[in-house]
Amino acid sequence: MRVRKRKNGESRRAACSGLFLPFDKTAPEPVSLPEICPEASEFRLEIGCGKGTFITTLAQRNPQISFLAVERVGDVILLAAEKAKTLQLDNVKFLCCDAEYLPRLLPARCASRLYLNFCDPWPKARHAKRRLTHRESLMRLSKLLSPGAVVEFKTDNSELFDFSISEFESAGFQIRSLTRDLHASEWAKDNIMTEYERNFSGKGFKINRLEAFLPENMALPE
Repeated sequence: MRVRKRKNGESRRAACSGLFLPFDKTAPEPVSLPEICPEASEFRLEIGCGKGTFITTLAQRNPQISFLAVERVGDVILLAAEKAKTLQLDNVKFLCCDAEYLPRLLPARCASRLYLNFCDPWPKARHAKRRLTHRESLMRLSKLLSPGAVVEFKTDNSELFDFSISEFESAGFQIRSLTRDLHASEWAKDNIMTEYERNFSGKGFKINRLEAFLPENMALPE
């Protein structure tokens, strides 16, 4: 889907500059955890934050936790940052880059929770390795997870969900809290809907959701 170019994008980005972590694709520099959150704070990560309704609501509800929202589309993440600025949130930062860079940018074992909400299903079989929940991607991202960390995954795409269950298990994760109809489940009360989720659930699509975690005694990749 084509993203509409934002008017006055440069000035709007400048107004939110304090919320963004720097990123240079040609020479990506590691980010230290204190740049994202206070030393004593818990740190959580969302990949694919979209327009930011989920992450800003989550940050509002949990002011004691620090969050980093990642999105590869600059004109989309700008809207998310503007939401955070309007809400005067000081516990969320933003990073505009592809997920593949994250293990090079962020400290190992830094995140206690990872949110994957409605990632691109890449429906063609030949594109399976591009999916965020492909086992190779999950193993890369697992380098960022602290012992006992949880991955929360939501999608409206049943084929992607079935694929992801198998990939999580192949990557060494254990699965819990699985539902194929989130909004009719015991987890609906605490669920925060993304913009995409609100739109598609309103059209009658059921939302799949699971939590995946690595056993605390499992040796994680270096």
